[in-house]
Amino acid sequence: MNASRTALVTGVSSGLGHGLGTELLERGWEVLGTSRRRPEDLTSQDRFHFEAWDMSRLDEIASPLKKLLGRRTRLDLVILNAGVLGKIRDLVDTPFEDLRHTMDVNVWSNKVVLDTLFGLSMRVDQVVAISSGAAVSGARGWNGYAISKAALNMLTALYAAERPETHFAALAPGLIETAMQDYLCALPTRDEYAVVERLKRSRGTKEMPGPRDAARQLIEVLPALREQRSGSFVDVRHLDV
Repeated sequence: MNASRTALVTGVSSGLGHGLGTELLERGWEVLGTSRRRPEDLTSQDRFHFEAWDMSRLDEIASPLKKLLGRRTRLDLVILNAGVLGKIRDLVDTPFEDLRHTMDVNVWSNKVVLDTLFGLSMRVDQVVAISSGAAVSGARGWNGYAISKAALNMLTALYAAERPETHFAALAPGLIETAMQDYLCALPTRDEYAVVERLKRSRGTKEMPGPRDAARQLIEVLPALREQRSGSFVDVRHLDV
């Protein structure tokens, strides 16, 4: 890949985001990263640039993002990765405040990021919003996370219609071994939360790769994503690459 390529990745301090930052840097990309916590191992590298902000504070995103972008006028890739899971429980038991927080982080923060980029007349070649199979499965217990990822899919499709010069995709990256799995696997067994039980069984198998392997797979399917209709929701496991 061209060493001059530049990517913006949100949520780079851990999990998939950290894997993406690491892998892109090793492939010669310049990486602009953001998260609440500073990833010291990445910030020590010359081609990594970082600004910290909290994606739930919507009015505090644009300013540090503009600082991070500096004088750049083009991004080859934007990966909207930052997100929160929320608690696994029935929707009737989920407070509105928790749903609001999940929507702010998983959906509306991405609108702020995109509006800031396009408001600066930034040329953006490809946007990948990290979605989930939960967006379409309707599995019991995933409430705010599932709703927010479904909304993210639609947000992606709507921006694709407005910005034909940029290719958009909402991508479900498959199962990944992250801190989220620590929480899920610690939950007591409940037959009605069948997806959680399936995740527990998948942990430690090839069905659930680590963040670095998942990041490598995601980067390698970027060209195939661009062959999909802009704005599509795509599961990485269904791409023929």
